[in-house]
Amino acid sequence: MRKTLLSLATLLSLSAAVQAHEYQAGALHIDHPWARALPAGVPNGAAYLVVHNNGTQPDRLLGADTARADKVEIHEHRHENGLMKMQRVEGGVEIPAGGQLAVEPGGYHLMLLGLKQPLVAGERFPLTLHFQQAGDLAVDIAVQQDAPPAAGKPMEHMQHMQ
Repeated sequence: MRKTLLSLATLLSLSAAVQAHEYQAGALHIDHPWARALPAGVPNGAAYLVVHNNGTQPDRLLGADTARADKVEIHEHRHENGLMKMQRVEGGVEIPAGGQLAVEPGGYHLMLLGLKQPLVAGERFPLTLHFQQAGDLAVDIAVQQDAPPAAGKPMEHMQHMQ
């Protein structure tokens, strides 16, 4: 019985380790890059993550790319006239020294334009992040059915701005 419980505890801890994935690029620490699963035929998706800057100098997320989509752009959601609007961010987004950048539903996100295949829950795909100071960092995006706990905000009344 005790061996069974120990085996079960070991499997559970390994399962948690497989779900959580983190990356390091210089002073930057990236937590759990993920995307929401989408049905076939949906042309665009989004990827999310949190970048912690443990350094003494700011850095900037300039963009990203992946073979999974034709193009990746940084977008942001903003409240304007009672509506949530989405628009492209030019020039990247600063990650303050000692601070963080949350790339999450309802805020900044990496828009995956022209998906080449559906995003299926349980799979992972590579994406390369481009930082001004830390350089390029390859991460794996975990495709999930739902947002991880504490991620995301309601996306009611969203309108895309060009």
